[in-house]
This record gives sequence, C-alpha cells and structure tokens, in this order.
Amino acid sequence: MFTATTPAELSAMQAATAAAEKTGIASIAKPGQVIYPMPSGSYTLTDEFGAARPGRSHMGQDFAAPMGSPIYAIADGCVKISQQSYQGYGEAVELSHPQLSSSNSLSSLYAHMESGSRAVQVGDCVTAGQFLGRVGNTGWTFGTVLHFEVRVNENAIDPLAWLEANVF
Repeated sequence: MFTATTPAELSAMQAATAAAEKTGIASIAKPGQVIYPMPSGSYTLTDEFGAARPGRSHMGQDFAAPMGSPIYAIADGCVKISQQSYQGYGEAVELSHPQLSSSNSLSSLYAHMESGSRAVQVGDCVTAGQFLGRVGNTGWTFGTVLHFEVRVNENAIDPLAWLEANVF
C-alpha cells in the first residue's frame, strides 16, 4: 500500500527537521498532532487553573519539573511572543494556532523558562512537538516550573481540560 505526502505535509516535515538540526533536539510529535507540552513522566502537575492568587486567580496549569527539562510546542503554530522578560512570566513564548481555530483566536503560552533557553523567535513557525525552550524559574514563581496557558481571544481557559479534549 502506498501513501501520498501533500506539499504542506512535506513542508512541515522539512521545517521540523531543520528545527531539530538547529537545536539538536528532535521533535516528539508529528506535524498536525496535538500533544502535552512535556513528555509524560517528566513533570508533576501543581498549581492548577483558577487557584487563588493575591488579587486574581491562576490563569494556567503549572508543570513542575527539574531545571532544564525540555518544553515542546503543543501543536503547529507561529510565534507571537518570545521575550526574556514578559510581564511576571519571565522568559516566555506564546504561539498562535490558526489551524486549531477558524478565527485564529487560539494561542498557547509557555512561561518561566530557563534564562537563555528560548529556541524560537517572533515570526518563526513551528510544528507540534518542536523544542521551544527549557523549564526554569524566571519571573514570579517559586521553584522550577513550566506555567502553561491556553487562550481563546486572549482570554485564558482551563489548559488541562483543553488538552484532555484535544490531544491525539
């Protein structure tokens, strides 16, 4: 049996290969897939969405992990933000995911990364499972953690519930 590869699939595979060569870290997913931002068993879920904070609620899900643990893109997307100091998030990357919403309204945020570990810049397009950076403790945090958010129209939603409904 033969399978055909579309030009878009071929382009995505070439981009993933180029990114892996650049960072030395291979993708952990196939283009078009939706995954968790860290491999199973490499983290412990801690502060969850909605947890009480002084003056507001926690807007994401924290993945506690050892310093330097790799963080990966949950889905294909393009980099909206890649900053050393982004608000209280410290080193952070935000991706837009136009293929996952008809209005280009879905994005994912990866925060508290290790200083100097961001592997993507604004305007880069990434594939699911592509290395983004490493777990750190920059910004307003206690300990080493990936603070992960999913946003729809810039409004944070429960990222764990979204992942559970969409990972395949």
